[in-house]
Amino acid sequence: MHRTTRIKLTELNPHLMCVLCGGYFIDATTIIECLHSFCKMCIVRYLETSKYCPICDVQVHKTKPLLNIRSDKTLQDIVYKLVPGLFKNEMKRRRDFYAEHPSVEDAANASNEDRGEVADEDKRIITDDEIISLSIEFFDQRSKPQDGGEEKQANEEANNKRYLQCPAAMTVMHLRKFLRSKMDIPCTFQVEVMYEDEPLKDYYTLMDIAYIYTWRRNGPLPLKYRVRPACKKLKLGHVPEEGNSSNRSESDSASDKASSPAAAATTSSSPPPAAAAPRKGSLNGSSTSSG
Repeated sequence: MHRTTRIKLTELNPHLMCVLCGGYFIDATTIIECLHSFCKMCIVRYLETSKYCPICDVQVHKTKPLLNIRSDKTLQDIVYKLVPGLFKNEMKRRRDFYAEHPSVEDAANASNEDRGEVADEDKRIITDDEIISLSIEFFDQRSKPQDGGEEKQANEEANNKRYLQCPAAMTVMHLRKFLRSKMDIPCTFQVEVMYEDEPLKDYYTLMDIAYIYTWRRNGPLPLKYRVRPACKKLKLGHVPEEGNSSNRSESDSASDKASSPAAAATTSSSPPPAAAAPRKGSLNGSSTSSG
């Protein structure tokens, strides 16, 4: 089974930092002979006096080493997304430089990113303190549009959606607690937050979801939720008595029915219907200011 392991940014630093300046990559540039990467300014200055890689000492080029280095946009995007505030600070530094030196020759030919005139939204960089708009609606797998009912279902879904504005650092666990509180869902039921039909991990932040599912900022981040009966933990090591075996088998079958979403409201052991069956879109209008 696939396991997701969380690692600290400090563990990735050796892969994100330039050995020449000791800082995070800026305009990451890679030597094509050995695939070692550096800041563009750092490696260009270094190759003015040397024709060998600073890390592995492989020869970059016999006469013109600058011909064998390439800009690495993918690596730079990874660095900007992993290091909080790096992109914003770099863009500000570039704008300040060109403001203080308006007569620089390459200012007119430089790209918007070189001049620092690229916003976070255009670069699709999300910061921890950014406010993300999201929509949340009930996920009903059994509802399928009938003939001629697609437009009606679309209208119902629009009415059942609720909109929130939350910090990008908010986790799925916080969103689940918010839904449970607003809908008065008892502890005997579990709330799952989903993207399309895929349940999300509790430790995912909204920023993680936006990056994983390539949210393009062309609308609110679309999320869904569903409510399911909580699974009961079985106690191991207890041997049932022979006289109670038949009763236990009957109670086991009854508990299986109770754990089924379809039979949750019909079994005698289920919670009262008012608490057990959360209504679609029962989030009130005041939830739009939460987060």
